Amino acid sequence: MKKLLFVTLAAAGLAGGALAQGAGDYPPDADPGSCYARVLIPETTEVVTEQVLDTPERTELTLIPATFETVTEQVLVKEQAISYSVEPAVFETVTDQIVEMPEHTESVVIPAEYDTYTEQVLVRPSYSTWKPGAGLFGRNAAAGTAETASVVATGDLLCRVEIPAQYDTVTRTRLVRPEKTETRIIPATYRTITKQVVVTPARVVETLIPAEYETVTVQKMVTPAQEQTVVIPATYRTIEKRVVTGGGGLEWREVLCDTNAPPAKIAQVQAALTAKGYEVPADGNFGPATLTAMENYQRANGLPVGYLTISTVESLGVPVD
Repeated sequence: MKKLLFVTLAAAGLAGGALAQGAGDYPPDADPGSCYARVLIPETTEVVTEQVLDTPERTELTLIPATFETVTEQVLVKEQAISYSVEPAVFETVTDQIVEMPEHTESVVIPAEYDTYTEQVLVRPSYSTWKPGAGLFGRNAAAGTAETASVVATGDLLCRVEIPAQYDTVTRTRLVRPEKTETRIIPATYRTITKQVVVTPARVVETLIPAEYETVTVQKMVTPAQEQTVVIPATYRTIEKRVVTGGGGLEWREVLCDTNAPPAKIAQVQAALTAKGYEVPADGNFGPATLTAMENYQRANGLPVGYLTISTVESLGVPVD
């Protein structure tokens, strides 16, 4: 088993020996007891879709006939016009008070007032005087009596009489109220008149007489006949192709070797391969059957092929230590 591992490592090493020696490439620093080998990293691919030309773009000349449509149109028969009419004024009868004579003042002379009265005016005052008397009572007055018969008149008879005062009645005029001037306010005088007033004045009314139209049916060209160059676009079809996305080179990877892989570890790897469907006897001997099963597993899982790398061991679920 040790000899087979060595031969396998040597064969893979020779495949990239020239590159390694020429480039002076060495494994990375690692702990003592670790083994590294230059292994082939399998290519990783993916399926991508791509548009490829099916038919190229081309041009075609086509004749497009004129298109028509039947439409109805309004044809002017009589133009719009304006008529004028006169609306008479509207009146109403109202009564109104007008001033016939405005208020004014006037001066009035009020004449003096007099009173006529009669008055007794003394013409001569009363006085006493002697007047001859008559009708004496005595002898001469009663001749038939004895006493009077013996009396003899001896002189004139004088009587002292009171002459009353003499008055004349005169008519007099006396001032009762003197003449005066008064200013009087003469109120305005009015009279009622009836008159016609305008409620709505006369006006000219404009009446719009709309235009008259007639509906006719006509053929109307929508689009004229024309030649048109039609570009027929290219057509494409979708194809699938597999492209390499990575891998395909040699890299240093840590591997199991006689130094760090006792037969018990190889037996664990063989058992794990069998469990994954790659049957191989778990005898701890890394022979051609184990190599074939390992490489088939590595290719199926995208692992580096040809060596028992640490990544292969871990992928199988076998502990590295």
